[in-house]
Amino acid sequence: MGEKSQTSGVWPTVKPFANGGASGMLATCVIQPVDMIKVRIQLGQGSAAQVTRNMLREEGVRAFYKGLSAGLLRQATYTTARLGSFRILTNKAIAANDGKPLPLYQKALCGLTAGAIGACFGSPADLALIRMQADATLPAAQRRHYKNAFHALSRIVADEGVLALWKGAGPTVVRAMALNMGMLASYDQSVEFFRDSLNFGEASTVVGASAVSGFFAAACSLPFDFVKTQIQKMQPDANGKYPYTGSMDCAMKTLKAGGPFKFYTGFPVYCVRIAPHVMMTWIFLNQIQKLEKSVGL
Repeated sequence: MGEKSQTSGVWPTVKPFANGGASGMLATCVIQPVDMIKVRIQLGQGSAAQVTRNMLREEGVRAFYKGLSAGLLRQATYTTARLGSFRILTNKAIAANDGKPLPLYQKALCGLTAGAIGACFGSPADLALIRMQADATLPAAQRRHYKNAFHALSRIVADEGVLALWKGAGPTVVRAMALNMGMLASYDQSVEFFRDSLNFGEASTVVGASAVSGFFAAACSLPFDFVKTQIQKMQPDANGKYPYTGSMDCAMKTLKAGGPFKFYTGFPVYCVRIAPHVMMTWIFLNQIQKLEKSVGL
């Protein structure tokens, strides 16, 4: 009896974290090829069609899944932490609000906090993912030839030190805060609107709210994602000097060289990648919760 009581007491706390990680990993398995194309576009290899043709011709179909192990590891850390902490934070906020729905600004604050927490846990895997995806674009002498996510992490620690795992963590955290503010707050707000104001059914509510959530996640986060990618993939020149001293320097040089729209390079593909991933994460999460409910978890 004591063991059962303890398990039932632990599971409600663990549940949102486990569900979040599982839904994110399932979504990543579907979205990985589009994410690969997005990174190549941001690295200046051409349009989506050009990148796709070149990858198929030069590297084959497997190239679209390069970095999948790092992507799954990232979801197991980042999404587990952000979705789990967001639900814990909102539940506590609702309890403090006497059970009433939260105003949008409180949901946004919970999203910002959850994004920062998730990014701190997921930054090493995110760095490994970016490097694995960008490796084939580098000159042969500069390629790192990582075999998988764990090989990448061990090599980074051995070659650059433990703290290098959080290289670019500043823009990663800021980008995650922006993305999750848009994604998490808009989803909860949209669910309430579609369900309570428009009287949508469960399936229509989840799909509609997921689509809104995906759009706002992409619109809020792409400029930060662009800077983060540039920082994480930069290489020193012959004198050992990096092109950017930090995220602010990268942002200012990018703004000077290409104007504000430069930050939205690859936006159509980024939106196509982010929105479906967000939608599928929410849909998978909804299905996982229904399955758990049906078996009494």
